[in-house]
Amino acid sequence: MGNHNAYILCLHLFSFLVLLTGTQVVQSSSHHQNHHSRYRQVGLSKLFVFGDSYADTGNNPKSVAKSWHEPYGITFPGRPTGRWSDGRVLTDYVASFIGIKSPIAYKWIKFGPKLLSNGINFAYGGTGVFNTLAPQPNMTTQINFFQKIIQTGVYSKRDLDSSLALVSLAGNDYGAYNARSGTAQGLPAFMASVVNQLKLNVKRIHEMGVKKVAVTTLQPLGCLPQNTLLSYYRHCNATQNMAVNFHNFLLKQAVQQLNNEVKNSTFLLDLHSAFMSVFKKRNSSGNVKFSNPLQPCCVGMDASNSCGSTDQLSGKKKYRVCKHPKAAFFWDLLHPSQAGWHAVSLVLHSSFNKLYS
Repeated sequence: MGNHNAYILCLHLFSFLVLLTGTQVVQSSSHHQNHHSRYRQVGLSKLFVFGDSYADTGNNPKSVAKSWHEPYGITFPGRPTGRWSDGRVLTDYVASFIGIKSPIAYKWIKFGPKLLSNGINFAYGGTGVFNTLAPQPNMTTQINFFQKIIQTGVYSKRDLDSSLALVSLAGNDYGAYNARSGTAQGLPAFMASVVNQLKLNVKRIHEMGVKKVAVTTLQPLGCLPQNTLLSYYRHCNATQNMAVNFHNFLLKQAVQQLNNEVKNSTFLLDLHSAFMSVFKKRNSSGNVKFSNPLQPCCVGMDASNSCGSTDQLSGKKKYRVCKHPKAAFFWDLLHPSQAGWHAVSLVLHSSFNKLYS
């Protein structure tokens, strides 16, 4: 796409008056075994993770994060573990792709130093490349944590050479922009600044010695349950998804620039395409895998509550959970279920071929 077309797209975005309202994402089979052996041959043995709740496996504080309370974790492992889902999240499936266990969450490394062999997960739910509404470490600070770990000498150059970094950006910067009364006119420039900071972050991770960095595209935010609620979870918000397309256009340009500087150092995990593919995917019987993929499994009993809410005095549950979480793509208003992430991971398999290039 040329600069003229990009400019025209920016003009369309000026009409985008309300962006991502409330989108504060505070966010093995034998087939897998074949992939495991294949990636081991490439030599990947560690995973370092940066980002938000789509990748967080337990860094958010227990005192404030609903991910540490029921019903989160009911599918896997049967109790809350700090993951924003009923079970596994993106990080778990990426780790599975390269044949290792999920890396330990950064906040727990002092309790399990022997568990550092698989890498470290620095992602915190609710965060972005800039400071958001969540008082947790942004991506720059997460990378600072990584730098300090490297300086201790716990990882050798060989360790870093054989590692993969996963960088997740699920939209919290844009939710914060909207909450802080950001204007439609200023949105394109802000989106450019988000992607530029993301590019700098990826470049910095690579300069620390990590040879391969996987960056997620922005998922179709207009299809998140919180944004399809008014249509009874039947229709995505096309205007919001148009803004997502612009972010992803800028991101693809940034990744191309990074690869021009260091050949094949960075590749995209196209969550946007994967989500849309799963929404439309049909099984051998001709039926869609998820009968209504936009409808979440766990919701609050009213508008003032959400998944995991309880009465502060009695402790009574203020949410309800569907009978079959495995049949739901979305777990809550923002996050995929384990079944959703599993379906997305199957679509993303082809992306990992770029690890060989």
